Amino acid sequence: MMQQNRRRKKRAGAAVVELAVCLPLLVLISLATVEACAMIYLKQSLKIAAYEGARVGMVPGADPTNVLAQSDLILVNRDIADYGVTLSPTDPSSLQPGDFFRVSVSAPCTPNSLIGGWFYDGRQFTESVEVMAE
Repeated sequence: MMQQNRRRKKRAGAAVVELAVCLPLLVLISLATVEACAMIYLKQSLKIAAYEGARVGMVPGADPTNVLAQSDLILVNRDIADYGVTLSPTDPSSLQPGDFFRVSVSAPCTPNSLIGGWFYDGRQFTESVEVMAE
């Protein structure tokens, strides 16, 4: 009976050591997965905002404020912080049919991270969409 108690105590000690070794690794993997998903969401949000802005800008007589407003609407609703939107050319109303119009949207990773941007610290994502004016 005494020998069984010693074996149980040794096994319990081994389990504690295994937990101490494995738990930080599991937490790191979990946080990295959450961070990667947040960055995929950020890239998709930027692409959608650029696309929606370009759709508004390709129409004849489009106003740049409408293009910016459409992109802003998407980004604000998706809680994207510190973003920037650039248009090329800056005034889409000057486009002739067949001309290309580009909307680029960029945002830094750190303020848009769920866990503080450990893995993407200092990086900035930019997504662009180019369409032909009608």
